[in-house]
Amino acid sequence: MIKFKKEKTGISGLFIIESIIFSDERGFFMETYSERDFHDIGINEKFVQDNHSKSKKGVLRGLHFQTSRAQGKLVRVTRGGVLDVVVDIRKDSTTFGNYYSVELTEENRRQLYIPAGFAHGYLTLQDDTELLYKCTDYYAPEFDSGILWEDEDLNIEWNLKKYGLCRETITLSEKDKNQQSLKEFKKSQVVIK
Repeated sequence: MIKFKKEKTGISGLFIIESIIFSDERGFFMETYSERDFHDIGINEKFVQDNHSKSKKGVLRGLHFQTSRAQGKLVRVTRGGVLDVVVDIRKDSTTFGNYYSVELTEENRRQLYIPAGFAHGYLTLQDDTELLYKCTDYYAPEFDSGILWEDEDLNIEWNLKKYGLCRETITLSEKDKNQQSLKEFKKSQVVIK
């Protein structure tokens, strides 16, 4: 029985994952991950760490990555919703600098599979939004890095107005206010590995 569907995004290696959902008058049941079934759809990752975040509406986290011990991620929302954004920072990729965004919500139950080599961030769309994600490597603070969320060259459409937000009402960490630009990253000798 097929339990997962993999949808292409237009960026190599980046996929939307949809689970088969069993619903009845009691509620629903779904598998969110199975190593065997993910292998069957061509995702052959070993996940070693699970993370869980909770944020109020208007929190923007990212765009984060590790310069070494790069992490692939499987991201989903269990409460509320996010606009999830990833940027291809694989310097040898034909889609280097391209971004992809998707709404992940508790209602649509979609997941985003992000291979290593992407910067990742998200904007929370509701209060008490909870996001869970699996990682293919452990968090290594000494390799923590990022790209500025509002980098001019990326020109990411965060749709703030659509979500009842504006630049002044989003909440950012000090780190995320001061990340490098995509140009600075491209000029660096850093190769994500």
